[in-house]
Amino acid sequence: MEIRLDYQRLQDSQLSPYACRAEQSRGRLREQEQCPVRTCFQRDADRITHSKSFRRLMHKTQVFLNPEGDHYRTRMSHTLEVTRIARTIARGLRLNEDLTEAAALGHDLGHTPFGHAGERVLNQIMPGGFAHNVQSLRVVDKLENGGQGLNLTYEVRRGILCHTGDDRAETLEGQLIRLADRIAYINHDIDDAMRAGILYPIDLPLSVSQELGFYHGKRIHTLVADIIETSAGKPEVAQSPAKAQAMEQLRAFMFDAVYRNPVAKGEESKAQDVIARLFEYYVRHPDELPPDYQDVRVLEGVERAVCDYIAGMSDTYCMEKYSGAFLPSAWSVK
Repeated sequence: MEIRLDYQRLQDSQLSPYACRAEQSRGRLREQEQCPVRTCFQRDADRITHSKSFRRLMHKTQVFLNPEGDHYRTRMSHTLEVTRIARTIARGLRLNEDLTEAAALGHDLGHTPFGHAGERVLNQIMPGGFAHNVQSLRVVDKLENGGQGLNLTYEVRRGILCHTGDDRAETLEGQLIRLADRIAYINHDIDDAMRAGILYPIDLPLSVSQELGFYHGKRIHTLVADIIETSAGKPEVAQSPAKAQAMEQLRAFMFDAVYRNPVAKGEESKAQDVIARLFEYYVRHPDELPPDYQDVRVLEGVERAVCDYIAGMSDTYCMEKYSGAFLPSAWSVK
C-alpha cells in the first residue's frame, strides 16, 4: 500500500514552505518501521488518544474543583478545545495539521489532579521541582505503555514540552500550541466563571471586549483570525500588537477575578493538603506503589516514583487513595 506516500506527496504540494513535512521528521527515540497508511504524525496522534494518560484527563480539574454541573470544563475538554483551535490556525497557515493535532492532544498529559493547585504543591515538595509540561514529556517518553513510552516523533515531543515555559519549539506547528492553549483556557474559563456566577459579561474590561468581541465565540474567532492574518506567508506564528495586548489584558483580568478568587479557589488548600499528605504516605510506604512504578523507584528513587504516580492520578482516584490511607473504613457486624 502507498496510502501514506500518496498523502505525503499531496501534503507537499499543499503545505506552506514553512510547514514541517512528515518525511522531514527527525525521527523517534527508537527507530520504528513506518506505517503504510498513516504518516508519523498521524500515528503519534493515535498513540496519544489511545493512551491511559489521555483517558484520565476526563476526570482531572481544569479550574473549578469538583463543580456541580455537567458543563464545566475538565482537562480533557480543555485539551480538545486547544486541539480544535490549533488545527484551525494550522489550516489557515497551511501548516501540518497532523503534527499540530498530535502536539495539542499530548500537551497536558502530565497535568496533576486538582489543576494548577496540584502542580504548585508538587513543585514545592518534589526535589528538583515539578512542571506539568516537563511531566507531559516524561509521560510520553517513559511512563506510558508499561514503562516503554509512546516513542513519539521529535517534533511532537517538542510541541508538548514547549507549550509553556521559556523553551521554544523549532516547528511553527509546535509554536502555535502555546497560543492555542492560551486562547482556549482564557475564553473557556470566562465561560465557566460566568456559569458559576463569579463573573458577569459586564465585568469584562470594556476595551478588551471592543477589541476582541463581546461573547465567547467572537473572541475566539477574532484571536484565531488575527494569528492567521498576521502570520500568513511568514516563518513565524504571531499576533498583531493590538490583539496580543488585549489578550494579555484579559489574562491579567482573569488572574485577578477568577484564578485568585477565594470563592472559586477556596478549596484549593484542602486539595493541596491531600496531595502533600499522599506524597508523604507513599514515600513512607513505597511497597504500596503499583507495579508500574516499582521500576521507577529502583532506577530513579522513591520520590520520583511517588511524584509520577500522584501526578498521573485523576481527582477522583486521588481522593479514593487518600481516603484509603487516612480515613477509617466503615465497620459493621454481619
